[in-house]
Amino acid sequence: MWLDRFAGPHPGSNPSPPNSQSRTHSPLPRRTSSARGPYLTSQRPGLSPRGSSLSLASSDSSSSLLGASKRTNGSALRQSTTVDTGPDPEEILVRILGPLPDTAAPEKDGTRPITEEDLELDFDFGGFSLRELATDDTGRLTADTYKPQTVEDCRSSSVCTTSSSCTHSYNIVERDKAKFEELHRSIRACDNILSSVESNLTSFRDDLAAVSADIETLQARSTALNVRLENRRAVEKALGPIVEELSVSPMVVSKISEGHIDEAWVKVLADLDRRAMAQKKNSQQPSCKALEDVGPLLEKLVLKAVERIRDFLVAQIKALRSPNINAQIIQQQNFLKFKDLFSFLHRHQPVLAGEICQAYLNTMRWYYLNQFTRYQKALDKLKLHVLDKNDVLGHEDTSRRTTVLSGSKMAGAPHDAFNLGRRIDVLKTTNQLAISSYLAEEDQSTHYLEVPFRHFNLALIDNATAEYSFLAAFFSPALSFAAISRHFNYIFDPVFALGQNLTKQLVGDTYDGLGVLLCVRLNQHLAFELQRRRVPAADGYINGTAMVLWPRLQSIMDAHCESVRALTATLPARAPSAATAKAASAAPHVVTQRFGQLLHGVLALSADVGGDDEPVVASLRRLRNEVETFLARASQASFGTDKRKRDRFLYNNYSLILTIISDVSGKLASEEQEHFEALKTNYQEIG
Repeated sequence: MWLDRFAGPHPGSNPSPPNSQSRTHSPLPRRTSSARGPYLTSQRPGLSPRGSSLSLASSDSSSSLLGASKRTNGSALRQSTTVDTGPDPEEILVRILGPLPDTAAPEKDGTRPITEEDLELDFDFGGFSLRELATDDTGRLTADTYKPQTVEDCRSSSVCTTSSSCTHSYNIVERDKAKFEELHRSIRACDNILSSVESNLTSFRDDLAAVSADIETLQARSTALNVRLENRRAVEKALGPIVEELSVSPMVVSKISEGHIDEAWVKVLADLDRRAMAQKKNSQQPSCKALEDVGPLLEKLVLKAVERIRDFLVAQIKALRSPNINAQIIQQQNFLKFKDLFSFLHRHQPVLAGEICQAYLNTMRWYYLNQFTRYQKALDKLKLHVLDKNDVLGHEDTSRRTTVLSGSKMAGAPHDAFNLGRRIDVLKTTNQLAISSYLAEEDQSTHYLEVPFRHFNLALIDNATAEYSFLAAFFSPALSFAAISRHFNYIFDPVFALGQNLTKQLVGDTYDGLGVLLCVRLNQHLAFELQRRRVPAADGYINGTAMVLWPRLQSIMDAHCESVRALTATLPARAPSAATAKAASAAPHVVTQRFGQLLHGVLALSADVGGDDEPVVASLRRLRNEVETFLARASQASFGTDKRKRDRFLYNNYSLILTIISDVSGKLASEEQEHFEALKTNYQEIG
């Protein structure tokens, strides 16, 4: 700092050599302090001298700086001289401290005796010995030399006049005056800057205090607002539902009255329904002014909503009567999408809801009857193989004849009434789509009776499933499932009757036992599919169809048994002659081959679902007994008393039957295979 510059020696001054003779002129030891003058001090080496009284606030900067400039680098006590002819120290002390008192006046010869008082003086050497006190660290003797404090003192002092080490030289002071004044101005400028900084900091502190006060105020207001918000929420939670029930917004009124019926309209209708039900519930309680005011408005809105729902549903029902319309598309897009409309209508106007429901039922009844009537007519155009009484098992004519259902049809391709062949593919196919009316009308191939039966019933089951699912989704929970089942039967009763009539038409006069059994298995598969789709309402139709098919199958099997029995009766009762018996062939009979193929077809169709409790099992065993009886009588009629040829004939016939049915699996097939294997083994052992 700039104060240190005053404590250092002047650049032009040189330290004087120590004056070893200055201490000999004083007969008394040096005191640590003296009351005669404040400037005579005892200072040790290494101790800082007394600082000058420099005040930065004083305007008299020149005198202060000059007074302080008399301090040299280090201690002021180190100034000494080696000149032996210097001024007498006693004269200097007298000039500085004044004359000594009379009691202390020296003797004429310059000496005085040492008194007891001098011996009692307490000297403080600061822990130094006399030699250490007399010398410094360089070995030079120190002397207490008075140093003037100002320039004026320096000019009037003989010491400064004769000493070259005086720091108050006039020339030096004049030379450094400008420097000190510049330093003084710099200090004042720093003081001004510091004052500005101090004022800024003071202003900033005041601003911080204001901001802190504002924050405290905002915090208090925030706390108050939070309390008010919590109170308002509590009140809103308690009063909100009541206010909602007692008020109707203009948006709800305009939307219900004039808005387009869409998903947003349905949401507004649900809100209106909730308010209307709450108002009806609250009307049973003590009267309230708000309820009395909003009640008529809610009633008018409900009536308006009922009117608009009625018009909307009637328009959709009319669309179902349009020609070439797909009813399922309208059901999915225009009915199920707005199923809440009927529920609202049923709650507020049950009579009108019943009328709308009946209009829909009548429309769909007409729709399905019309569609399936057209489909049946298309299926009637399919060419079918017709098997009549000439295709029974025991008929003597072995040629294959092709007949048609009506005389207007052309003769079809040849067919085999007893061979199943690829007809079983209708049960194994993965294509669950019914043939379209257009394709049925354009088809020129000839089919068996199970083909139109399958297509019609597939279409019927698919439409029945779709309609039942729609009724359950649209009319529930307004209607019970029992009522929905009644509505379903009302719609499909004419169609079910149409399907049963088609079945009777297909199997009524036919002797195609395998075709009828295929229809039975198809009907069973449809029953399983309805169970999987959870459509119990169509079980009546499935059961009715089964009641048509099973009796006809029994009749066909009975016709086969009767034909075999009649064929057995035609055999001659007398034994043939030896020549005839010798010429007779032991090859299998044609009836055996027919029976083997018929048995193979029945066993293949009964592999998965057949059992001992089915009617076809009993009929098949009766037919088997008739065939065995016929073969035994035929062997006697052909070979007479030749038992060996008779057994060979029977062995060949039973071996043929076993070979035909050997690739069939199932419980019933295993039983039949074991039976004929036993017969074959029996006649083989005997033969």
